[in-house]
Amino acid sequence: MTLVTLKNVLQPAYEQGYAVGGLVTLGWEDMRAYVAAAEAENAPVILQAGPSCREHTPLPILGKMFRYLAENASVPVVAHLDHGYTFEECKIALDSGFTSLMFDGSRKPLQQNIDETAAIAEMAHASGISCEGEIGFVGYSGGEGSAGTDPDEAATFAAQTGVDAMAISVGNVHLQQNKEGGLDEDRIRRIQAVTNVPLVIHGGSGVPVEQRARLARETAICKFNIGTELRMAFGAALREAVNRDPDRFDRVTILKETHDPVEAAARTVIRAFGAPPQR
Repeated sequence: MTLVTLKNVLQPAYEQGYAVGGLVTLGWEDMRAYVAAAEAENAPVILQAGPSCREHTPLPILGKMFRYLAENASVPVVAHLDHGYTFEECKIALDSGFTSLMFDGSRKPLQQNIDETAAIAEMAHASGISCEGEIGFVGYSGGEGSAGTDPDEAATFAAQTGVDAMAISVGNVHLQQNKEGGLDEDRIRRIQAVTNVPLVIHGGSGVPVEQRARLARETAICKFNIGTELRMAFGAALREAVNRDPDRFDRVTILKETHDPVEAAARTVIRAFGAPPQR
């Protein structure tokens, strides 16, 4: 059980009624804590490198970090590109050892999104890795609004792109700090009625934990992306570590103190998705 593809972890989840956490990483400290949490919960985990992570650390470095953690883990770990916006960016991730590419063409016209996603899915599959696409733009808290996924468009997208997982817009919002949103369960059921692909919720931090757990069991949603609530746990732990001793300046000793709180937060997230024991 080490480095695996997105399809490797989502297909069993789709068939057996559970979900896997796509945990958004920003650096070594959180990604290491996420793998420790997955091992403690005996569950698979998806390490995700999103745009802000890639601005800070180049993809070839992230690929090596993800692969090192995965190859030494006792549970399945996916090295996943989150919100790749260009073919070139996805190609760099593939060449850097990622095992899953998420191409986000959700802002584009339907046919353009289909054509570009299909090309990336073809590239991924030719290399033996997975591809996630997005249909229906998922907005941002305090920023761009969401455009809900049309079930008919979702059916066309899933059929014509060949993606291994499909991100949908059903009331979810990126960067939401509270859990008061909730998802449009009627729209979810209408989408899954006309598709046969694992579904993905971006902006999962804003979804109540009870709803996450229930939808993981009862619907085709097999992946929840969780970033904001884990970043909040990291930030709180870091702030406490810095403030506890104003004279301390060595960042390694300070950053080490974020590990246990972030691992604990990630364990709570992972546990709710209901994955069966992996070993």
